[in-house]
Amino acid sequence: MSRIGKKAITVPAGVTITLNGQDISVKGPKGVQSWTVVEEIEVKQEGTSLSVVPRGETARHKAMWGLSRTLIANMVKGVTEGFEQTLEMVGVGYRAAMQGQKLELSLGFSHPVVIDPPAGITFAVPKQTEVKIQGIDKQLVGELAAKIRKIRPPEPYKGKGVKYAGEKVRRKEGKKK
Repeated sequence: MSRIGKKAITVPAGVTITLNGQDISVKGPKGVQSWTVVEEIEVKQEGTSLSVVPRGETARHKAMWGLSRTLIANMVKGVTEGFEQTLEMVGVGYRAAMQGQKLELSLGFSHPVVIDPPAGITFAVPKQTEVKIQGIDKQLVGELAAKIRKIRPPEPYKGKGVKYAGEKVRRKEGKKK
């Protein structure tokens, strides 16, 4: 039994949910998100809460149960609060700057790296060595943060590179004489 799937999703005030067969649409103050629920799962709306129920007892039904509940809960949270991922840059000359809506990164290459934000994503640069990625889609925010980190991941000897805020970089000892 899925312990996650059993939890009801509370819908805050100001959020409207539209169920149309297997299609679910969540509209809130930050935007609109929609998703098609898999056939193995049934979504029921009861007042100000949503419940997710499997239509069978197979392993796939159980797997999709918790996943569907989490994805719907993330949609509700995204349209009310939004999601944010923070990246830090460590290294001499490593910095970020905004170029209109685009993000320009200087990461020790011979050229700056310019990143266009996808639809629904905004960048913020509070400090030269810090980038905040914000949006209503948790998957898109995390995926973009991972792509930026992949450009110059932190290396284990000096710790230089792009890392998530709060990430601990495992350090290695250098050469010994």
